[in-house]
Amino acid sequence: MADSATQRYYSAPCPGCGAPVEFKSAQSIYAVCPYCQSTIVREGEVLKRIGKMAEVFEDYSPLQLGASGSMPFDGKQVPFMLVGRAQYKGEQGSWNEWNAFLPDGSLATLSEDNGNFVFTRGAPLGREVPAADRFRVGMSTAVGGKQFSVSTNLTASMVAAQGELPQLSKLGEPFTVVELRSDDGEVLTIDYGTTPPQVQRGFAVKIEALQMKGLKDGASVKDEKSRQFNCPNCGAPVKVELSTTQSCTCPSCKSIIDLSTGIGGEMRSAAQDEPVAPLIALGSIGDFEGAKWQVVGFQHRMGVEPGDDEWFGWDEYLLYHAKRGFIFLVDSTDGWSLVRPATGAPKYNRGATSTSYLGTNYKLQYSYNAETNYVLGEFYWPVQSGQTTFNSDFESSSGKGILSREESKGEVTWSHGERLDAKAVADAFKMGDKLNKFRREDAAPVISTKGIGCGTVILFLVVIFVILIILSTCSGSSGSSGSRSSGGSYGGYSSGGGHK
Repeated sequence: MADSATQRYYSAPCPGCGAPVEFKSAQSIYAVCPYCQSTIVREGEVLKRIGKMAEVFEDYSPLQLGASGSMPFDGKQVPFMLVGRAQYKGEQGSWNEWNAFLPDGSLATLSEDNGNFVFTRGAPLGREVPAADRFRVGMSTAVGGKQFSVSTNLTASMVAAQGELPQLSKLGEPFTVVELRSDDGEVLTIDYGTTPPQVQRGFAVKIEALQMKGLKDGASVKDEKSRQFNCPNCGAPVKVELSTTQSCTCPSCKSIIDLSTGIGGEMRSAAQDEPVAPLIALGSIGDFEGAKWQVVGFQHRMGVEPGDDEWFGWDEYLLYHAKRGFIFLVDSTDGWSLVRPATGAPKYNRGATSTSYLGTNYKLQYSYNAETNYVLGEFYWPVQSGQTTFNSDFESSSGKGILSREESKGEVTWSHGERLDAKAVADAFKMGDKLNKFRREDAAPVISTKGIGCGTVILFLVVIFVILIILSTCSGSSGSSGSRSSGGSYGGYSSGGGHK
């Protein structure tokens, strides 16, 4: 019965098994019985069984029902308790949406996606919610006088749920999710799985800032529990170190293994050919930004500019820190860079040659098609060999800051960072004795403005003379030769995949 002190708490026997079912929030209309998984709808003070819910799959989340904490909101810390969860699966992987009970009796949503967390609350859009197909990925739109960029428009379905739910999507039935982001990091999500569509608005948070208590098995946010299973391709033992891992590679056959449905579920594997040896070994520890980061993943990617036929390649190292999450160390032709996915989205119109983010202006350098060719280690998204994106790389006026845009089917991901000196990267991994292997086109030119010997000058003139002869010969030939664009061997500042 109702709690007379708060008029929010309600408990009644499950119509399926008789076990107590609790409703802490007045906004909670549905609940899933923790004993028989019956789906229950509350009609006044009567509970009605309307079906059976699939059990949640083990995704090794540190969160669980009953865990509590506080979130920053309107300049103060607001306490909350997790009372429900829905699991969703989309084209880019799976994620959780936890229902957080607030002191005023309302519910907020803590979305957990590959180790990233976003806190949102229900908010009016200020107008009738447009149809999902009106939101094209990459377009800009104004909400309440504020500019947002459409970052995601994908199809998903609810695969399981537990606890209290304010609204209920049909199990396994596909629906559309649209996500918009602003240049100051605000997130707006439209869920078309209910009628009318549910609108949530909020911001990204770090789990450390939530001051969580009651985490699963007493785990802290810095603790990671390894998992072990047999490779579905070759049967060799595979050990996964991070709780956030959605895909990994087998250390024996190098197959890519999809873990997005959790270990114990149906796992898919894909063989890889033409292995690529990373310069920095998996497991290596590097010092960046005053912290120690571990290399947990590696991928080799290739790119080609539209209308060009010459491909170029680069490497991306996925680095992990227990409290700071993930960043990418990128090794490309024109140097090293350290980048991280952006929470927000820069103000940008498709095809524009400039943009701005967090008060810094950037100019477009290269645009190209990109493809993932080889991966090793663990990743927080379902990485696959052959994944393709369309990338645009921007550079700040100082030449040090970089900004990258990746567009795939249904999603746009931005990342930002800065260039690193080759020596700084080698020193970070205590590999200064192998500095020459780290040098790229960002190194000083072979011929400098001083200290040039006569032999060097003569050699330089001879090379120029030979080139002129070759060019003269080519110009006189009857055949035609294509020309490649200036950016064909550059680029590669990628986020390393989608954020979903």
